Amino acid sequence: MAKIKVKKGDKVIILAGKDNGRQGEILVVNPDKNKVIVAGINIVKKHTKPNAKNPQGGIIEKEAPIHVSNVALIDPTSKKPTRIGFKIEGDKKVRIAKKSGKPV
Repeated sequence: MAKIKVKKGDKVIILAGKDNGRQGEILVVNPDKNKVIVAGINIVKKHTKPNAKNPQGGIIEKEAPIHVSNVALIDPTSKKPTRIGFKIEGDKKVRIAKKSGKPV
């Protein structure tokens, strides 16, 4: 199982699927299943029964998880998709964008 290199709050672009090319911010990272939830991306409709939180019930729209291989970090300088690398600066390990070499 590969290590997930994106974190909550990262700006990403979608590489595959119905939302291909759209951008959003990561809300949740699930490293056990290699999935992330991105704000406003992969919206699905969920039918719910009436409950205390939603007494009317009905159809709600929510973000569904998307596999981490289908998202790429947006380079801070060129605003294009990039891979993530690591660099040791002093005694800290810093994430860098592979395209520009700048820290993320």
